[in-house]
Amino acid sequence: MTQTQTAERPDLRAFASLNSADAIELLNTFELDEAVEVAARLPLERAVAIFDRPELQRAGELIAALPEPRATALLEGMADDRATDVLAELDEADRTRLSGTLRRGTREALGKLMRYAPDTAGSIMSTEFVSVPADWSVAETLDHVRRVERSRETIYAIYLLDPHTHALERMLSLRRLIAGEPDASVRSVAQRTTPVAVTPTTDREEVARLIRRHDLLAIPVLDESRHVLGVVTVDDVLDALIAESTEDVQKFGGMEAVTEPYLRIGFLAMIGKRAGWLSALFLGEMLTASAMQHFQDEMAKAIMLTLFIPLIMSSGGNSGSQATSLLIRSLALGEVRLRDWWKVAVREIPTGMVLGSVLGVVAMARIAIWQLAGIYDYGPHWHLLALTVAAALVGIVTFGSLSGSMLPFVLQKLGFDPASASAPFVATLVDVTGLVIYFSIAALILGGTLL
Repeated sequence: MTQTQTAERPDLRAFASLNSADAIELLNTFELDEAVEVAARLPLERAVAIFDRPELQRAGELIAALPEPRATALLEGMADDRATDVLAELDEADRTRLSGTLRRGTREALGKLMRYAPDTAGSIMSTEFVSVPADWSVAETLDHVRRVERSRETIYAIYLLDPHTHALERMLSLRRLIAGEPDASVRSVAQRTTPVAVTPTTDREEVARLIRRHDLLAIPVLDESRHVLGVVTVDDVLDALIAESTEDVQKFGGMEAVTEPYLRIGFLAMIGKRAGWLSALFLGEMLTASAMQHFQDEMAKAIMLTLFIPLIMSSGGNSGSQATSLLIRSLALGEVRLRDWWKVAVREIPTGMVLGSVLGVVAMARIAIWQLAGIYDYGPHWHLLALTVAAALVGIVTFGSLSGSMLPFVLQKLGFDPASASAPFVATLVDVTGLVIYFSIAALILGGTLL
């Protein structure tokens, strides 16, 4: 909080003097009716700058509650991609009502953007970009940029179009344009290589990877004829990826994704988001109980085995969660692809064996120290018990690493989000198999002694 953001809310003049980030942070703390009053009274240009930022919460509710002329002016003033996001937050009645008040050109542009799937380049692109015929001069292009810069989301990338077909030819940075001779052709100062571009259906994570790989400020979105439909800017990609990473983190924690801030989520909505996953995980854990019932005779004969069940189960779950986390990130960044699953499996099997061996040595040392120091008596066959625990850890950690690394591949192959391979889900899977591995190894090593 800045000094301006004191315990007392500032008046409208003080509010208007805040920078956009601080103004949005303050507006998010207001009750809805107070926020609507501020949005209605602020100068239009200032209000548009605030509504144009995705950090503003309840933007849809605010737009719906504002007088219709004010709401229309705000939607007209916002960038097309942002206005599309705000309209998407409205219910059907409000969306239809406000869409009907927009200018025809704006309404058609927003309608096109709303038809694209949420996770695609088309859904986050802006139709407000700078393009000029490729046969213009540097001076003509500079003059055009000066005239349109207020109505464009970015002027740092200028797209040169074929004068006849209007297909994209080259890309020109503002820096190179400024450095060019006024009478020179823009073609002569543009980049020589074919511009990096995407289609409207390109996944936004792939868009982010291309922007990062080629160090771009914006990337054009082209149709089949190489006509520029819009551009995706680096800030749009960051906003989209932050939202997606938040969703992935929530999924990885074992719950449905939420879009509202925590304190604004209704009680019943919170229950609905969490109950489904918890119920599914509970049903999965029932298999653990079934596995323990299957080995109840072994547990009755060697009660010492039960002391290490929590250790065995948690170690397998932890190794699986580690592998899942690594692979979800690698798949998201494009570091590995579906065809690389066998390379990952070949890598994770020896990794799991080594990690399991490390834990096994620690477990054997712990049992030996406790036995020899008189802290706890594991009986005359304690050395066999230690060997059983160590061997089980090798098997369970190896299985956990392998299954945790393969699950994201399976989900992606089936068309699901790999982030759905949540840590609780992996842990539940490994718990059940871990018990089977543990008692199977115990039967081999302890048969004829404790069992």
